[in-house]
Amino acid sequence: MRSWLLALWVVIVPLAVRAGGADDPARFDGDWTTTVSCPDSDGALGYVFDVPTLVKAGVLHGERMKPGEAGYLVLDGQIGADGHAELIAKGLVGAAPFAVGARPAGTGYGYHVTAQFDGAHGTGSRVEGRRCDLTFVRR
Repeated sequence: MRSWLLALWVVIVPLAVRAGGADDPARFDGDWTTTVSCPDSDGALGYVFDVPTLVKAGVLHGERMKPGEAGYLVLDGQIGADGHAELIAKGLVGAAPFAVGARPAGTGYGYHVTAQFDGAHGTGSRVEGRRCDLTFVRR
């Protein structure tokens, strides 16, 4: 009986790991909703918005609105097998009252995000500039 259980263990465990175990960055693949939340900061009003996001083969891509539109945002990066991600956000100011320094609508900006994913959830923070928090939820 013991040798039968050992044989079963030797066969099943490697298959489970290859099929999306903890070392597989593709385990985060699917459709996600990313929520970007930035409180009032340095005279700029706070805001919250959602970004439709797709993860495929561990590569994250989110896009809000169309390129060139005021308020546009694109979010890109790689999620590691351990769930750690370094992301880059690039966008265009939506309206001056929401931008630090009251920069005009359509002005370009960019920043880095560090994030951690675990199963169907993730959290992240903007690295430079005003404080912004990101939450990721698999749909």
